[in-house]
Amino acid sequence: MSQKSYNNSPSLYIIPTPIGNIEDMTIRGIKILRSVDYIFSEDTRETIKLLKKYAIKKPLIPYHKFNEDKVQNDIINKLSNGNSVALVSDRGTPCISDPGYVASYNAIKKGYNVISLPGPTAFVPALVMSGINPNNFLFYGFLDSKKTRKEKQLEELKSLKYTIIFYESPYRVIETINLIKEIFGDRNLCVSREISKKYEEIYRGTPDDILKELIDPKGEFVIIVEGEKKLENYDDIDIVDQVNLFIEQGLTKKEAIKKVSKLRKIEKNIVYMKYNGGKE
Repeated sequence: MSQKSYNNSPSLYIIPTPIGNIEDMTIRGIKILRSVDYIFSEDTRETIKLLKKYAIKKPLIPYHKFNEDKVQNDIINKLSNGNSVALVSDRGTPCISDPGYVASYNAIKKGYNVISLPGPTAFVPALVMSGINPNNFLFYGFLDSKKTRKEKQLEELKSLKYTIIFYESPYRVIETINLIKEIFGDRNLCVSREISKKYEEIYRGTPDDILKELIDPKGEFVIIVEGEKKLENYDDIDIVDQVNLFIEQGLTKKEAIKKVSKLRKIEKNIVYMKYNGGKE
């Protein structure tokens, strides 16, 4: 079933809203919010602030994870009566670790247009700022809040060769970084908090590096983890080439030598001497 998005039929618009800085709202997002008949909102208290900022006056209806199964019927009814509807989350893009999928799925199933505007979402700037390879990545979202289930999820992900992105709350971010260290090993991470806000902070390095600096975590976090680079057969690569490989992936010479030493289970000074042509 194809969709002609702009054929003037009743549509459900998925509107991204700022994740921190209210000025990140797009001109087109403002225009659509002004044009629709109803706005469904994950948190009406936050949405009211946004609407006041941009002088938008529209009926505002709560739509969140506790009522979305029921309220999505109201969205379908409004579309069937010829109304266009906008859906916004607390912050960011609806459906991405936020409510919205149920409404969009059912609107599509009923034959209505579902139109998503490009706009703010936390993981994209976090990935771009990370210094970790962005070419191939998996956006995972939130891990399970229970430690045993989280451990199982991480075990299933640890052998992936591409960058992995998680969201995490301030209450569990320390635990999660420790589990990543335990299960994934000593990989490069980037942890971002309060993206686009005045107190935005970016932490880069190994899990230990980040845990030393991340004291009393507050705000919402994005964790970027480099993919598995472990070589299964060390007979196929020289020690010098392996050190250079890790340096190319962003490690310092010292970090690369330490990593090769750990992977091969040999003393660091042996790796150092091999890398320096036998010189200490």
